[in-house]
Amino acid sequence: MKRLIGSLVALSIASAAALQAAEDRLVLVSASYGKNVIAICESDGKVLWKHKTEGPQKGHAGHHDVHLLKNGNILFHDSWTKTKELTLDHRVVWEYDSAKQGGNEGKRVDVHAFARLDNGETVIVESGVGRIIHVNRKGKIVKKVPLGEGGRKKTRLMRILDNGNYLACAERPGVVTEYGAAGEIVWEYEIGTRVYGAIRLKNGNTLICSGSGASVVEVTPDKKVVWEVAKKVPGTEIELGWMTTLQELPNGNRVVGNCHAGDDDPQIFEITRDKNVVWEFDEWELVGNGLACWQILDAQQSKRVRGMIAALSD
Repeated sequence: MKRLIGSLVALSIASAAALQAAEDRLVLVSASYGKNVIAICESDGKVLWKHKTEGPQKGHAGHHDVHLLKNGNILFHDSWTKTKELTLDHRVVWEYDSAKQGGNEGKRVDVHAFARLDNGETVIVESGVGRIIHVNRKGKIVKKVPLGEGGRKKTRLMRILDNGNYLACAERPGVVTEYGAAGEIVWEYEIGTRVYGAIRLKNGNTLICSGSGASVVEVTPDKKVVWEVAKKVPGTEIELGWMTTLQELPNGNRVVGNCHAGDDDPQIFEITRDKNVVWEFDEWELVGNGLACWQILDAQQSKRVRGMIAALSD
């Protein structure tokens, strides 16, 4: 049976402040695999806003990264090569096609990750050709960062660290690599699976979603495993599928993407360091079995987005 959709397991929440934060949050999701949708939902799954995207191209699924921008627009992609900025009134106001721009014509290139910097540049990871590029608003490349050899050019998620470095995941040989500004390898952890996502935690450790490894692993800078959930969340019936996106909340809890886990398991769940699940997002009809990327919006972001959505209906 499908679990209680989007519910808060109140007995597991450590404080009233944590409960309030969960109630205030919105969830931005981007799913393909036949669903082809971007949506903004309440924490209980109620859809406030929805945008239909293009379907898969040549058997590819797309939808591997998504971000709410500071201006309230959404940075997304619905093919392997096009990165787009979308307004909440469904207008594409910026687009970059990695298959046709930047000297990639005729080359095999896939895009799985991107980000928007405060200076307006869009950072795009071009898998296959093996580079990270910075693109300005006019579509001009202003910086190129090479990815490492030995399979590191086949990437999944990338996140920009507070120090400006790039934390990127490569499916084969299954490594998480921190690159410096010029592409030098600063730190690396080999997990050995088709790793999907990684973030740098506030405590300096790295939290990794292992993709095909059906696990979430926290490792120290000296590569010691200090926290792990594998195959199944202890004390629950939640089985782990293809582990994808990660987010650390201000209260220290971790939110984890559980893709391809089937209709009996949540697509996203929030877990404490003590491994108590305190929130689940289980919206099978909306996102199906292919929700790889999402973002939990904090209270300030959620308030602004609710206002923008309300203004569109006036």
